[in-house]
Amino acid sequence: MFKVDDPKNNYKNVTHAFFLSLAVTIAEPSTILPLMVYHFSDSAIIVGLFVSLLRGGAIAVQLYAAFHAQTYKKVLPYLKKVFLFRLSSWFFIGLSIYLIGDTNKTLTLICIGLGLFSFSFSAGFGAIYFKELQAKLFTKVYRGKTMANRQIAGSIASIISGMVTGYILTKFEAPINYAYLFMLSSFPMMLGFIAFSTMNEPIKKEVSIKEKSFKKFIQNSMKILKNDNRLKQQIVVIFLGYSYFLSMPFVILNANKSFALTGWMLGGFIAIQMIGSIFGSTFIWRKIHDYEKMLSLSFLFSILSFVIAIFAYDIYTYALVFLFFGISIDGFNISGMNLIIEIAPEKKRPTYTALQTTITSFGLFFPILGGVLLKFVSSYVFIYVLTIFLLVIGYILSRRFDTRNTIF
Repeated sequence: MFKVDDPKNNYKNVTHAFFLSLAVTIAEPSTILPLMVYHFSDSAIIVGLFVSLLRGGAIAVQLYAAFHAQTYKKVLPYLKKVFLFRLSSWFFIGLSIYLIGDTNKTLTLICIGLGLFSFSFSAGFGAIYFKELQAKLFTKVYRGKTMANRQIAGSIASIISGMVTGYILTKFEAPINYAYLFMLSSFPMMLGFIAFSTMNEPIKKEVSIKEKSFKKFIQNSMKILKNDNRLKQQIVVIFLGYSYFLSMPFVILNANKSFALTGWMLGGFIAIQMIGSIFGSTFIWRKIHDYEKMLSLSFLFSILSFVIAIFAYDIYTYALVFLFFGISIDGFNISGMNLIIEIAPEKKRPTYTALQTTITSFGLFFPILGGVLLKFVSSYVFIYVLTIFLLVIGYILSRRFDTRNTIF
């Protein structure tokens, strides 16, 4: 029998986060992924494009997913299909690098791009189903705790993954080491998906009547966006929160110019970032149930990381940068998910989620802009300062959040 805040669902939720992080950390957009793409193409623009592909493919389908999901009494059966597709896409990336590699770098890049896009495209459906499940299974306070537990478990897994990654990158030459990383990490990913698939989901009592066409759904969604000023506030501020992507993928490239990066250093930076995540989730985010305040603090930690990046010159100062990356990114993730759940009516929750996520996800293309600016300006400091400027604007607006539905 289902019960809200069931500890068993919490354990499965956390187990999923652990194994998923164990897998996807090897494509961390602040460390491994930029260097892997740079191996096949020394273009900063291409690096930015591929970092965007890791997350940006979801934009295309979230509203369509919500169009159908608003009528689902259960979403877990559909989420299982998403899991299978994501797992296949991930393994395909590693297999492509293994079979093609340096023999045809262009073809390898195309295959990596297809795999990353497919992985994130399917996540567009998964994000809607995932947030719907979190809202159905847990109350506000318990949900904050279970999400913090997910972050802690995921961070611990990422530290382990960082150590394994450092070993593989040191033991094997590029690009075969990248192939091994993706193929081997598919197995813990599968375990995480299996754990989440066994959660006990209740039947949703209040569902919307689906519009006759997707076009009509879009029109109704735009009416919601127009009339709900809290939603508009969230979208603007969370979009600005994504501006850290303007510079984050290129920090590791700048570090590589400052000193010779080794596989162990890369693994160490991943571990440091995840230690920051654990610290943030344990001592900061877990204790905050005011998600507007959490979002504001996330901006401050992100600003601090790029201020340090401007003056970073050795492994220790760069370690500080990644430490604060870890703290701030988790804060953005937890607050963004919970803020939309707080304001969304139950029947319209998938629609609200899709609107927030779809529009703010255009911020995932900030790495492309960063790559273009880096190509023509050739200054890491310039893109760091621009990032800080956008984050400061986001922080100021986050302090003006109104919990009532008033004019924006």
